[in-house]
Amino acid sequence: MSGNWMSSTALTTESAEPGIPQRVYPTGMILTLGAILMFFMALFSAWVVRKGLSTSPLEAPISLPWRLLSLNTALLFASSGALEASRRFLRAGDTAKFRIWWCAATILGVAFLVGQFEAWRELEGQGIYFASNPDASFFFLFTGAHALHLIGGIAGLLIIALKPLRQLTRNTATRIAAIYWHFLTLIWASIFLLLIFAK
Repeated sequence: MSGNWMSSTALTTESAEPGIPQRVYPTGMILTLGAILMFFMALFSAWVVRKGLSTSPLEAPISLPWRLLSLNTALLFASSGALEASRRFLRAGDTAKFRIWWCAATILGVAFLVGQFEAWRELEGQGIYFASNPDASFFFLFTGAHALHLIGGIAGLLIIALKPLRQLTRNTATRIAAIYWHFLTLIWASIFLLLIFAK
């Protein structure tokens, strides 16, 4: 009897231990995004300075695959839209539709990455590489850094699709993933507009 009482007390104490508040995770993500934003702003500043110093006719802007880049932009925005649709279904309690739209968002994100690799291949087919000229270097830097961050986002989407991290509720996990994903969509939109401005 004494043993049962002690076991019961231990369980009560364990369940009463305060866990990490769920609001901490979105706050941590926002701080992380601040660091990522500073990184891209540093790249942008370097690009502006380099453009200001460019006086050689050999440093003419490169010919980018605009049709493919426009398609990639549409895919990423569609992915963000699908992610928000999946979160609405989750809040409504429709787990089946949540998974369908979440998977659709993930697939569209992967399609964006495939499109980016294809854009790089098209440039390489023109004989344009990272070290060809400053414009090429910054294009590969901007798009490559964004692609690496997006790969991390896709990994997060896949984890949530299978099972959220142990310490996170599904609502918190999807909220954090959405914040990160929409941020990367906005970063890409900024890069795309920057490339148009640089034409």
